[in-house]
Amino acid sequence: MTSPYDDGPNGDRRPRGSQPGPGGYPPPRPGGPPPGARPLPPLRQGPPTSGAPRTGPQPGQPPRAPGGQPPRAPGGQPPRGPNGQPPRGPGGQPPRGPGGPAPRGGAGQPPRGPNGQPGQPGRRPGSPQRPGEPDRTLKISAPGAGTGTATRPRPAGDRDDLDTGTRRSAGGTAPPSGPPPRRGGSGGSGGPGGRKPGAKGTAAKKKSPWRIVRRVLYVLIALAIVVPSATFLVAYSTVSVPKPGDLRTNQVATILASDGNSVISKIVPPQGNRTDVTINDIPPHVRNAVLAAEDRSFYTNPGFSISGFARALRDNLLGKESAGGGSTITQQYVKNSMVGNQHSLTRKMRELVISAKMARQWGKDDILTAYLNTIPFGRGTFGIDAAAHAYFGKRVQDLTVEEGAMLAATIQQPYGLDPENNPKGAETRWNYVLDGMVAMNNLPAADRAKMTYPKVQPSSANEATNDSSGPEGLIKRQVMRELSEAGISDTQINTEGLQITTTIDQKAQDAAVEAARKNMKGEPDNLRTAVVSVDPKSGAVRAYYGGENGQGYDFANAGLMPGSAFKVFGLGANLEMGKPLSTMYDSSPLSVHGIKITNVEGESCGTCTIAEALKRSLNTSFYRMELDMGEANGPQKIADMAHKLGIPDEIPGVGKSLSEPDGGPPNTGIILGQYQARPLDMASAYATIAALGQYHKVHFVQKVVTADGQVLLDRGDVAGEQRISDAVATNLIDAMKPIAQWSRNHNLAGGRESATKTGTAQLGDTGENRDAWMVGFTPSLSTAVWVGTEQGDKLRNASGGMVYGSGLPADIWKDTMDGALKGTTNEKFPPPKPIGGQAGVPSWTAAYTPPSSTVPEFVPPVVVTPSEVEVLPGVRIPVPGLAPNPQSRQQQPQAQQQPQDSGAGPLPGQPVAPADGASPSATESGGNTRPTAGAGHGNSGPR
Repeated sequence: MTSPYDDGPNGDRRPRGSQPGPGGYPPPRPGGPPPGARPLPPLRQGPPTSGAPRTGPQPGQPPRAPGGQPPRAPGGQPPRGPNGQPPRGPGGQPPRGPGGPAPRGGAGQPPRGPNGQPGQPGRRPGSPQRPGEPDRTLKISAPGAGTGTATRPRPAGDRDDLDTGTRRSAGGTAPPSGPPPRRGGSGGSGGPGGRKPGAKGTAAKKKSPWRIVRRVLYVLIALAIVVPSATFLVAYSTVSVPKPGDLRTNQVATILASDGNSVISKIVPPQGNRTDVTINDIPPHVRNAVLAAEDRSFYTNPGFSISGFARALRDNLLGKESAGGGSTITQQYVKNSMVGNQHSLTRKMRELVISAKMARQWGKDDILTAYLNTIPFGRGTFGIDAAAHAYFGKRVQDLTVEEGAMLAATIQQPYGLDPENNPKGAETRWNYVLDGMVAMNNLPAADRAKMTYPKVQPSSANEATNDSSGPEGLIKRQVMRELSEAGISDTQINTEGLQITTTIDQKAQDAAVEAARKNMKGEPDNLRTAVVSVDPKSGAVRAYYGGENGQGYDFANAGLMPGSAFKVFGLGANLEMGKPLSTMYDSSPLSVHGIKITNVEGESCGTCTIAEALKRSLNTSFYRMELDMGEANGPQKIADMAHKLGIPDEIPGVGKSLSEPDGGPPNTGIILGQYQARPLDMASAYATIAALGQYHKVHFVQKVVTADGQVLLDRGDVAGEQRISDAVATNLIDAMKPIAQWSRNHNLAGGRESATKTGTAQLGDTGENRDAWMVGFTPSLSTAVWVGTEQGDKLRNASGGMVYGSGLPADIWKDTMDGALKGTTNEKFPPPKPIGGQAGVPSWTAAYTPPSSTVPEFVPPVVVTPSEVEVLPGVRIPVPGLAPNPQSRQQQPQAQQQPQDSGAGPLPGQPVAPADGASPSATESGGNTRPTAGAGHGNSGPR
C-alpha cells in the first residue's frame, strides 16, 4: 500500500531545476493532469504573517502587480531574465512576496489557478473558495499522465523548516530552487528567513559559550561511561577463572631475628589443619550467620559491589591507606585466592572483573563453599571446619547457632576479634551477626533474645595450629598481628614465601629466656613471669618473654597492676609543673575520707625530699604530692604524663586505660598504680625517659620481603616524637639511679649505670601482694619484669616469704640486662638540667636540724660497784668492781638521732627544721606548698 504523501523518492515530484525543460520545471499542461494521474496533495500554507501588512515593495524586491502578485509575462508565466531564468533579488535569491520567500508550486513552480494562473496566497487549504476568487488548487502535469487536482490539509501547528534559511510563503509547499542561503550572505530583507536591514550575522545563530561547555560535558560523561565499560568488557573477555584447587601455592614464611639469619619461628601453611567440606556439611544456620556478617545480598547480587568499587576508587584517588572495603563474598574469595590485598585501583578492577565472571560461571553455593573452605579464622586456621575444631573442638556439622555466629563474627578480623584476646570486641560483633540474622528472617527474634555468648576453648587446646610451642610462639603471634595491621594478608603470608625480619635481638632474647627460667626454677607452680626489653632509640622490641606456652596466655601483653612502678609518672608530672626533686613532703601515715594510707612495714623518712621518698618508695609522700598537684585534676595530670611517655589510650582486652571501669577520669589511687598496664607498655614508657623524652612506638617487624624479592614492608629508621622535656627526663633519671643498689644490691655488673623503680601491688585488704615489678633502663635498653599469678593469687616464694619487686623481679631484671649488655660500651646518663633552681637529686635528703645550744652532762659509760668476796668460811672482804651505767644506755639512741653535721650549717638550698619540730617551710625546699588533706584513696604497697 502506498501513501498519498510519498509516491517515490521525491513524493511524485520531479527533480528540481532552475529552468523549464529537461531537469527543470515543466510547464503546466493545459486541461489539467493527464488521465490516470494521481491527485497531488493540497498546498501547504505558511504561517500567517504577524504585524501590519507591507504597503509597498521592500528594498531589493521586484515590483508587484495589483493584488500583491508578481508581474507576469504574456501567457501567464512569470517574467524571466536572461537565459530564461526567473528574476532574482539581491544575493541571487528569487523574488520574495510579503512576509517570506516567493511561493512555489508542486515542483518548485509558483502556485497556479485552474487556468494555469498563479494562485492567491493567504487562503487556508480546504476552505471554500470566495466568490470571484480564482481557483488556487495546485495542478501538475506529468509526461504520459493526465491532469488532476489534489488537496491536502495541513496539520495544525505545522511550520516550515527553519534550517533551510528560508520560509515557505502562504500556499507554498517547497523551498525555492537555487543554492542555499550563504552564512551572512543573501536573502530577502525583512522576512523571517532573510536578514533585517543593518543586522550583522543574524542568518546564523550566535553560538553561546554555555553551549560549548555543555557539549564538552556531554563528551566527558560519555567517555566516563564508555571507557570503563570498554575496559571492563575487554578484561572480562580475556580473564580466566580457575578452579579453587588450582589456587593453592603454599610456601613457608620464615620469622628471623634482627640479624637476618637466626630463625625465631616459621609460619607453616595450614595444609594439615585445613579440611574441605561440602555445602551440605555446613549447617544452614552457619551459612546464614556468615551471610549476615559479610554479604546479606549474596544470593541476589551479581558478584560485585559497585558502591564498594566506587569507594575504593575514591579512596585510592585521595591516597587513603584504608582504600578498599565493601566487598561481597565473591570479591573476598577472589581477593584472598587470586589478586591479593594490595591497595590499588588496578587490583580492585581485576577483582571486580573476576568476581563478575565467576558469578556467571559458578553457582552461588559453589562460591560460598570455596569461600568458607579457604578464608582465615585466626589461631592459624583456614576454613570453617578447622576453625570449628580450633575454637570449639567439634566438627562444623555440630556447630550451634551461637557458635556459628561467633565464627562468622571472627571473619572480619581473624586475630583482632579472637575472644581470648578481645572479648568485648568479639561479643559486640557477635551481637551484630545475630541481629542481622533476625533482620534477614533467618532467626526468630524470640530465639535471639535467649542466646548467650558461647564458651570458647583456649588457644592452647589446639596445638596443631601453630608450629611454635615455646616462648617464640608468642613472638610469632605479635608478628602476625603487626603484619595484619600493615595490610599484609594471611594469603600473602602463606603463599609468597615471606622472609620476615623482626627487631628481636637474639642475644637479648636468650638472656631474657634464660633469666626467667633460672630464677623461676623451684618456685611455686602458680607463679608466672614476663620480660620485655625495648630499644629506647627506636622502639624496637629486643626481647619478649610472655610465658613458656607459645599457644597460651601472653603475660607480656596482659593488663596488670604496676603498683609503685607507676610513681615515676607522678613524679614526672610534678617536675613538669616546675617542682624540683628537692621538694619536701611528710612521710607519716595519713587518712583521706576514712581511708588510711601507710608505708610498707611502717617505714618513714620524716619530712624528706621527694627524691628520697622515691628511693624508699614511700606511699604517703607520693600521695601528699598528688594532693598537692590538685585533688580535682592531679590524678588526670598523672594519667596524661603516663600517656605521653607510652601507656596507650586503649589496651586490648581492657579497654580505655588509666580510667574508671565506666570510662570516667582516674581517682587518686593512680599514683599507687591501681590501674592496669602491660609489661610491654611499661618497658616502652620507661624507654621514653631513657631517650630523654623522645617517644618511639614499639614494634616487632622491621622488614618483610617475598620469595621473589618484592619488599612489602621496610620501616627503616623510625622517627621519634619529643613528648617531655629533657630537663624532666634527666631529673627522673637522676632520681632513679640509686634504686637498683638500694633494692638489695641489684646494680648492674661492671658498675654500669642504670635507672630503675620497683613496684608491688597489694591483693586487696589481705595484706598480701598480688603483682611485683622491676622496671629499669640504661641509655641503650629498657626492660620491664613482672611476677604474679594467672588467677591473681597471693605471691609467696619457695621459702614461703612474700614476693616484692626487689626480690624475684629484680633478680630476673638484673640477669636479663647483664646478659643482653655484656660486651657493650658502658654508657653514661647525661647530667640533669635544673628545674626550679635545683638540678637533679640534692645532696641532702631532709631538713637541717641545728645543734642544741646546751652542752649535755657527761655520763660515764661505767660505774664502780663494790662487792664482797668470801675468802674464808664466814670471812668476807669488800672488792671494787665495774658495771655499765644505765643512764648512758638511755642517752645512746638520742645521740644517734642527732644531725650528721652539727656545726657546718645547712647545705645550699637545704631548709631548716623549726625548733618546735614542725615541718620545714615549703618555700625553702624549692617552691613547694604544704600538702593539704583531700579526697582520694590508695593502697599501701611495698617497694
